[in-house]
Amino acid sequence: MLRLRRLERIRTIARQSAAIEAAHAESTLSKLRDLADRTRQMANDYGSRREMADGAALHQVGRFVSGLQAISRSTDGDALRARSIADAKQQLLAEAERRRAAIEERAALQERTIAKGGETPVLGGRKATGTGLE
Repeated sequence: MLRLRRLERIRTIARQSAAIEAAHAESTLSKLRDLADRTRQMANDYGSRREMADGAALHQVGRFVSGLQAISRSTDGDALRARSIADAKQQLLAEAERRRAAIEERAALQERTIAKGGETPVLGGRKATGTGLE
């Protein structure tokens, strides 16, 4: 019984760790999406300017906008990778929760069995050896 409770605590800690990692991954994803959106908006704003004094200024703004667009595409790629990482972390969190719930259920079953007093609790997974006559 104590072993199951310890295992349940370990599974709870593992679930909490998985939740923290998933939250960090989601936060990173959100920041990358925001950065890509802001960069794209800046490129659009600079690209729509028409008050250039000469061709050199127009060329300079064009290069700047092109650089912003490249940064935005790169950030979009980073956000895509962050999305897959966040999804994987969410799956790990779900698995950790299932393992914790399974241990909790086993511990509750053992408690009920012990409370009944009619049965000896199963302490291990080994098969009984010998015969019933011993």
